[in-house]
Amino acid sequence: MVLNFLARRTLALVPLLFGISLVLFSVIHLAPGGPLDFYADNPGVTPEALAEMKAALGLDQPLPVQYLRWVSSFLQGHWGYSIRTSRPVLLEITERLPATLRLGGTALLVAFLVALPLGIISAVKRYSTLDYVLTVISFSGIALPVFWLGMMLQLVFAVTLRWLPSGGSETIGDGSFTDRLLYMVMPVSILAFATIAKWARYMRASMIEVMRQDYIRTARAKGQSPRGVVVRHALRNALLPFVTVVALDLVNIFTGTVITEAVFTWPGIGSLFIQSMNARDYPVLMGIMMIGSLTLVLGNLLADLAYSLIDPRIQLR
Repeated sequence: MVLNFLARRTLALVPLLFGISLVLFSVIHLAPGGPLDFYADNPGVTPEALAEMKAALGLDQPLPVQYLRWVSSFLQGHWGYSIRTSRPVLLEITERLPATLRLGGTALLVAFLVALPLGIISAVKRYSTLDYVLTVISFSGIALPVFWLGMMLQLVFAVTLRWLPSGGSETIGDGSFTDRLLYMVMPVSILAFATIAKWARYMRASMIEVMRQDYIRTARAKGQSPRGVVVRHALRNALLPFVTVVALDLVNIFTGTVITEAVFTWPGIGSLFIQSMNARDYPVLMGIMMIGSLTLVLGNLLADLAYSLIDPRIQLR
C-alpha cells in the first residue's frame, strides 16, 4: 500500500512541478531589469555588442521559446550556465549546498529538540507563570526581525565580547570541528530561535486541544498518572498538526536561510540566491527555486507518511 501511495504521489508531482516552474520562470523574466543592464548602462558597450550578448545567452528569443529550451535542458540534467560567473548552475549550487545543509539542518534539529518539550510543558502548565514566560519568549521570536537580531548578536558576542566570529563559516587554514562550531553558534541560534517560537506555539495549541478530549478525561478517571496521560494518550494525537508544520518547514533548509546567510556572510545557497537576484542571473535563480519547490513538495509527502506512523487509524490511499 505504501509503495502504491508513493507511486501515485510521485506521478502527481510531475504536473505540479511543471506548473511551478512555469510560474517561476514567468515571474522572474517579467520583473523589471535584466542581466545585461550593467552593460547597457556602460557607454563603452555598443548596441551591436549588446545584441550579440543577448543572442549568445538566448535572451533575444520569445519567453515561451526560452522556457521550452530551459525545460528541455533541465530534464536532461543540464541546468544551464550562470550569467554572472559563466559556470554551470549545478556546480554553483552543489558547491554551496553543504554549507546550507549544515546550517539549516542543525538549526531545524535544535528547534525540534527544544520546541517539542517547550510546547508540551506550556500546554500542561497553561496559564501558569512558566506558560506566560514561554509565551513571551515565543512571541518575541516570531516578532523580532531576523536581520536585527543577528546584528545585535554580532555587536554583543563578536564586537564587544569577542567570543565568537562575526561572519563566515571557518577560519582559513583551520577548518577544525571546534572552529566550524564557533562560526555556527550565532547563525544557528538565530534560525533555531525563530523556528522554536513558531513550533512551540503550534505544539502548545495542539496539546491543549487534545487534553480537552473525552478519552483524556477517561484516562485520568482510571487513575493514570499525569505523566502517563500526556505521554501515552495525548502526545501521539497532538503530534499530527506539529508534524505538518515541521515537514513544511523543511524547505527552510534551502530558502529560509537567505537573510541569515546574508547577515553572517555564510557561503551557502541563501547568499548565492541574493547574489544571483541582484545580477538577474536567471538560470541560477531557477535552479535554486526549483530545489526549494521540490523540497516543499517532498515535505508534504513526508508529512503524509508520518501521519500513518503516528496514528494507525490514518490509512494511505
